Amino acid sequence: MTGAVRATELAIPNFVDPGRYVVKPDFDRIRQIRFLTELDAPPFSYIGPDGELTGFNVDLAREICRTLDLPCTIQGFKWDLLISGLEADRGDAIIAQIAINEESRKRFLFTDRYLARPGRFVGSERVTAQDATPTELGGKTVAVVAGSAHEAFLRNAFPGSAAMPFPDMNAALKALTDGKVELVFGDALSLSLWLNGKGSDGCCRFVGGPFTESRYFGEGLAIAVAPDNAPLADALNHALARVGASNAFLEIYLRYFPISFY
Repeated sequence: MTGAVRATELAIPNFVDPGRYVVKPDFDRIRQIRFLTELDAPPFSYIGPDGELTGFNVDLAREICRTLDLPCTIQGFKWDLLISGLEADRGDAIIAQIAINEESRKRFLFTDRYLARPGRFVGSERVTAQDATPTELGGKTVAVVAGSAHEAFLRNAFPGSAAMPFPDMNAALKALTDGKVELVFGDALSLSLWLNGKGSDGCCRFVGGPFTESRYFGEGLAIAVAPDNAPLADALNHALARVGASNAFLEIYLRYFPISFY
């Protein structure tokens, strides 16, 4: 996936490179895939009203299994037991929000990323700017969580905006709804859920597009497997490319993120 695809005014993340030829790997020796995920990480993975594990990552894992025509199991673990579960061979792959960095790469082999968590601006209806540029947002008051990567990016990329740090996102959003600031800058995914919930009460909208600079916002989400399990990683990459190029990814994405965070 390389960016975002816009369809009927919805920007859908799409990290599939249309120019990349994906060779079907030889995964005849892979008889099943045992996925591990978090028990309580909505909307990615959580226990639904019916008592079953559900969520974006869960549905994506199931679609991967359908694509590969392989039987799969998906087990939910507490966050602090996920890594030990893989290392103890209780599962083959972790589909969760494990940060991709130098340290984690020593412990895991990661697939291609399937999602990123960009930064975005949300503004009140009185903000007329359509694009999030330093010129358009110059002089605007912007709430941001103090000490966060989002504050660092805001001060570096938008020096002409008036950054107003708050202790947490709830306080920043309250300042927005109370009219004390004109915009909030933060994690786009969390902001999309807020916009789609009762807390926003229709007050606000995304302003401009996503900012995906990895040194501020991380490298995104990928599936982690054991470092010596390259055949499984290849099979998962093959499936991710096929799912990402189909309508299946779009349907899963909008099921959990009806207000796209891209």
